[in-house]
Amino acid sequence: MTDRSSDAPVMMKQAMRWFGPADPVTLRDIRQAGATDIVTALHEIPNGEVWPEATIATRRRMVADAGLDWSVVESLPVHEDLKTRGPGWDRLIEAYIASLRNLAACGIRTVTYNFMPLLDWTRTDLAWELPDGARALRFELEAVAAFDIHILLRPGAEADYAPDMVEAAARRFAGMDADARRGLERTILAGLPGSEESFTAAAFLRAIEGYAGTDADALRANHVAFLEAVCPVADAEGVQLVVHPDDPPFPIFGLPRVVSTEADVTALFDRVPNRSNGLCLCTGSFGVRADNDLPGMVERLGNRIGFLHLRSVQREPRGAFHEAAHLAGDAKMPAVMAAVHRLQQHTGRAIPMRPDHGHQMMDDLNRRTNPGYSLLGRMRGLAELRGLEAGIAHAARG
Repeated sequence: MTDRSSDAPVMMKQAMRWFGPADPVTLRDIRQAGATDIVTALHEIPNGEVWPEATIATRRRMVADAGLDWSVVESLPVHEDLKTRGPGWDRLIEAYIASLRNLAACGIRTVTYNFMPLLDWTRTDLAWELPDGARALRFELEAVAAFDIHILLRPGAEADYAPDMVEAAARRFAGMDADARRGLERTILAGLPGSEESFTAAAFLRAIEGYAGTDADALRANHVAFLEAVCPVADAEGVQLVVHPDDPPFPIFGLPRVVSTEADVTALFDRVPNRSNGLCLCTGSFGVRADNDLPGMVERLGNRIGFLHLRSVQREPRGAFHEAAHLAGDAKMPAVMAAVHRLQQHTGRAIPMRPDHGHQMMDDLNRRTNPGYSLLGRMRGLAELRGLEAGIAHAARG
């Protein structure tokens, strides 16, 4: 490593997530918001199938024609049979490796993935009104318990919750009409933007049964086996795989989650030390847990961090949280940004970042938007984070 403190400061690559041609937020919008890079994926390709090189190249040209660079894949999905060591393991590994090679051939070398069973990120309210009239995403454990015990009817669900939460969930369910119950089911199971699967309640129960023999230790072992299979190829191709943490960072619906703490990712790096085994540091996902020291994680895990999701959550009592403004909430964003700035100056790496889960606000309240991915809330977040980084860089130089 080289200390670059005497040179012009190394600044983050400013990106926004784009869900492809059907996204109501256009590439032109994103460029006008001030981003230089795009984070996207070939969402139309089913999980477990190879991403063709020609299709990747066509999508990258589309992004380039808009004056932007597709620099990060989010996400290249990991099929459920890889997470459970189910049938088709060898075929699915070969398909994943083929996709990595095709991405590298097109010059895209940062690839995000997650190892969450069945559900990707989970919320219970997609339009929770804030005091200023904007809307935020929110998670309530009580609502999850009401759904799990009384709507999903998962066998043994009550044992996964404290007695007072079971009682509160029963009251919550009793006070919901049919529309409210259907709405909660749809919010949890229908799939949020970027999610890899969507389910009906019956299908979700069957899928949970497929994890009956996969506890946390088994899931960790399967994660290691996956990385041991694909990382040598990623090393050779110059690709960094960056794992996104669990969201929320604790077990739900009886399913294990194993990328929730600093200890989880440190153990993963110890088990698979390949240089391609990296981290997407999501300050929102990790930040739900008060025991995750976000600035310290940047300092201690910095060499492994290949991508940043900069967002903040406001923790609430009883396991609830909502998406806060990017510089508010519990993330300690100024301290996180200062640690990121020091890391970039020390390594000379411009780390790609994106503002995540912006509020639905202003004109976007009257437009069709993807939950968490409206334009104006993310543009506000990007502007705030850009200004914070510039201020820290200016102060660091005296």
